[in-house]
Amino acid sequence: MSDLPRKAVTRTAKLAALPLGFAGRATWGLGKRIGGRSAEIVAREVQQRTADQLFKVLGELKGGAMKLGQALSVFESALPEDVAGPYRAALTKLQEAAPPMPTRTVHGVLAERLGEDWQDLFVEFEDRPAAAASIGQVHRAVWHDGRDVAVKVQYPGAGDALLSDLTQLGRFARLLGPLVPGMDIKPLITELRDRVSEELDYALEARAQSEHAAEFADDPDVVIPGVVHQCEQVLVTEWMEGTPLSEVIADGTPEQRNRAGQLLARFLFSGPARTGLLHADPHPGNFRLLPPPDRIADSVEAAESADDGAADESFTASGNFGDWRLGVLDFGTVDRLPDGLPRPIGDALRMTLSGQAEEVYEMLREEGFVKDSIELDPDAVLDYLLPIIEPAQAEEFTFSRSWLRTQAARIADPRSPAHQLGKQLNLPPSYLLIHRVTLSTIGVLCQLNATVRLRDELENWLPGFASALEPELEPEPKPESESERVTESEPAPEPVPEQKSGSGSESGAKSESEPESGEGAVVGA
Repeated sequence: MSDLPRKAVTRTAKLAALPLGFAGRATWGLGKRIGGRSAEIVAREVQQRTADQLFKVLGELKGGAMKLGQALSVFESALPEDVAGPYRAALTKLQEAAPPMPTRTVHGVLAERLGEDWQDLFVEFEDRPAAAASIGQVHRAVWHDGRDVAVKVQYPGAGDALLSDLTQLGRFARLLGPLVPGMDIKPLITELRDRVSEELDYALEARAQSEHAAEFADDPDVVIPGVVHQCEQVLVTEWMEGTPLSEVIADGTPEQRNRAGQLLARFLFSGPARTGLLHADPHPGNFRLLPPPDRIADSVEAAESADDGAADESFTASGNFGDWRLGVLDFGTVDRLPDGLPRPIGDALRMTLSGQAEEVYEMLREEGFVKDSIELDPDAVLDYLLPIIEPAQAEEFTFSRSWLRTQAARIADPRSPAHQLGKQLNLPPSYLLIHRVTLSTIGVLCQLNATVRLRDELENWLPGFASALEPELEPEPKPESESERVTESEPAPEPVPEQKSGSGSESGAKSESEPESGEGAVVGA
């Protein structure tokens, strides 16, 4: 049990220990090799020790340090297996299981925010947290009206810790390179820092979650817990049972993996179209795989009456997973997209798949992905994009770590034409968060090794993409009758404005702070 370390000096020292610790272990490894140990065994030991320290430090500090760890956890799929293996377990732990803060601290926050008689609001309250994350931890409880609820309590000092951590991490981002080889984490740190105020505001989170819960209330595939109560530092929502996606990644059947992957892709693209909001924290700890309503009660009862092993089996018993649902948690970070995902994304995908190099290049230039001072070969740009969007072309596509590693290696290799071209591309500020969320979701799909009909979701929900692989046919002109002709004295009626699905005025507001654009980051963060 540990309080969140408050002093900036203490936090900075712990963060600085990460690259210094790696250097020390590398020296230790060199000594072992000189002593006759094989390079492969020594390297594995160094990576395992580094992974252990990574979880220990980022987990204990919580705040921005743990937020970075959670964000990195979905990108391990892009790393070579010999590198990713030791980090996978350590980073996955950060998705749901950080060291919790002491019970006295939790009670203190609840007393301050809900009143000294806060316990009267609950029939039951479990002091042991169900999950501990970057800026708060969740306790299971029973609300005074009998509903099972999740009580999220924000760590005291979380705001200062977030800003301090991300500022310090940004200063020695290059030194952190060896912790996750092959990744440039500075743009990720910058983007996380720009979202601090939203992450800490539970009123904004409650509003975003309520809008999603209302929109998806009758949805057969996606479940959003409703908001029960909110005040500063405390958010109470309906409790949701289910199998965490991290468990599906570790031990799920192919049917579970495919169903989870399909629903994750559906939520990514349907959410903005239906609510005007993009859920911007898609790590596995924020998703659950749920049985259909008529089976969930039986599953919960079986799980509660069984030992740990049998409890897991009760939720994942063999059967038809085609009617299982995706539960979504944590709406602390969202992108406000009142018109849904930008239409140029769908248009560019459609034209790329159709081989329209010149048109794609002009659109990228218009949207700011290619700066005015840069001249590129449109055909080279098309060659750069096509392998990345392969999942959108196939009727169904199996996302895998090996596929993502191939893409990452192609773009990261300094000798590769793709690397040279990628360095000249620009990422406009309005696309930064969309870019990270899309990459993160792809990372999770690859962790799931899910076979997904991505094109179906794009055609249903992404503006501009529909009929991407079908030629656009000009309608045949119909013969004009006298009654159909529009005369000069009888003007044509005005077109009816197109009705847009999305959120109201609240979700239409843009973020107060626009992050800076990033160069050479269109594919790899």
